[in-house]
Amino acid sequence: MIFKLKKIKSDASFREFYRLHKGKKTSIVVKSETDKLRNLIIYCAVNKYLNTKGIKAPKLLKQNFSQGMIEIEDFGDNILFKKLKVSKNKLKIYKKCIDVILKLQKIKTPKSLKLHLKKNYILKKYNLRELHKESDLFFDWYLKLLKGKVKSRKYKKLIKKELNFLYKKIFFKNSILVHRDFHVSNLIIKRGSLGVIDTQDMIIGNPLYDVASLIDDVRIKTNLSLKNKIFNYYVKKRKFKDNMINNIKNDFELLSIQRNLKILGIFCRLYLRDKKPNYLKYLPYTWKLLELRMKRKIFQKLKHLLKKAVNQNIRKKIRLNEY
Repeated sequence: MIFKLKKIKSDASFREFYRLHKGKKTSIVVKSETDKLRNLIIYCAVNKYLNTKGIKAPKLLKQNFSQGMIEIEDFGDNILFKKLKVSKNKLKIYKKCIDVILKLQKIKTPKSLKLHLKKNYILKKYNLRELHKESDLFFDWYLKLLKGKVKSRKYKKLIKKELNFLYKKIFFKNSILVHRDFHVSNLIIKRGSLGVIDTQDMIIGNPLYDVASLIDDVRIKTNLSLKNKIFNYYVKKRKFKDNMINNIKNDFELLSIQRNLKILGIFCRLYLRDKKPNYLKYLPYTWKLLELRMKRKIFQKLKHLLKKAVNQNIRKKIRLNEY
């Protein structure tokens, strides 16, 4: 049997991916020299748990955790992002994505997951501290580049105070499994159904987080009409009570804002620290999504502070050296 190993496109992490050809069969080799616990061990444990609950995730075939390598099931290259880009019926595809989220949300949250060497891993919760930790990336990487350290501290203090006020307005408690990066680039069509990848950051959180991640995805532009149809489909299928709609919209908008502030920081970090400039092209649309979700009165102070910190001309630029 002839064995061939070919490097394939990596994601935003430090992991490296290779397709291993064993005759006509293939598998994926994942290499991670940093954070092996999260990138390999927790990843495999989460995938194993999801598979027991009827959600397709790459199964572990072989492992050498000490050397930072695993071999997993190959889901192929039929990434949903590619199909969505050319589809004339995008809503139908998004409904299938929402169905996966709903299936995920029906799973009883585990007390812990079994890891390698009989250790247990307790999933984190999306508490106030975790929300701030993520949105702080906006200050630490994006805003600091624009204003310098001194002015950055001024805006950070004011915006963080307002974000703290808003985060405390989140209605739903952290009670369901959240993928944490649920979008069409992390969904792969496998034998007619959807499989999920990139599951290592799964957390216990708010039911609207993955919905916001899917609908307000910075990697693919969708119009407001489509966004609303996807959102309404989720609300209807989730069978929320009619008097809950304001709470649902509130959490959706808040978590979309939180996530996209985080993304601005992460994409700048990917450029500066990890030498991945390709992510900068998404910055202007990320700002448009933020502006879209800050229309209600409750967000006006945050909108004003962000406008003071980053004006409209800067928001349209994608090159940091233009700032």
